[in-house]
Amino acid sequence: MSEVKLTVNGREVSREVEDRTLLVTFLREHLGLTGTHVGCDTSQCGACTVHVDGHAVKSCTVLAAQVSGASVTTIEGLAQGGTLHPMQEAFRTHHGLQCGFCTPGMIMMAVDIVERHGALDEETIRKELEGNICRCTGYHNIVKAIKAASEEMDAPAMAAE
Repeated sequence: MSEVKLTVNGREVSREVEDRTLLVTFLREHLGLTGTHVGCDTSQCGACTVHVDGHAVKSCTVLAAQVSGASVTTIEGLAQGGTLHPMQEAFRTHHGLQCGFCTPGMIMMAVDIVERHGALDEETIRKELEGNICRCTGYHNIVKAIKAASEEMDAPAMAAE
């Protein structure tokens, strides 16, 4: 057993868990944060993507004990109060979802992509999303949503230049 101490969505948490507990399991079963989905358990689909210390990580391939001491942000931690994160709002506005299963992981990956690249073109978005699978949408509206959000999220940085 290991004691795992994390800051999750801005809240400090501590739990005693088996050493083999995956981060996705820790989030879902120990903290009740079920927005992070379990899709494939092999890091193929990206439905379990969260941010660990500001970087996108597929939480089905990392042990909770490995990230003890880190800061984790899940889909539940993106919105501020009643205001959706710009990426969440863009997915809603541009219909970047269908069944919704992949959506939390897509949004978390998309935020990471924008934070690394700023405003994005379609080619970059499609290349960067290769590790996230959607079986419903054909990606067109997902790409539109990410492009729109990237322009909005990058606007303050562009204005500062």
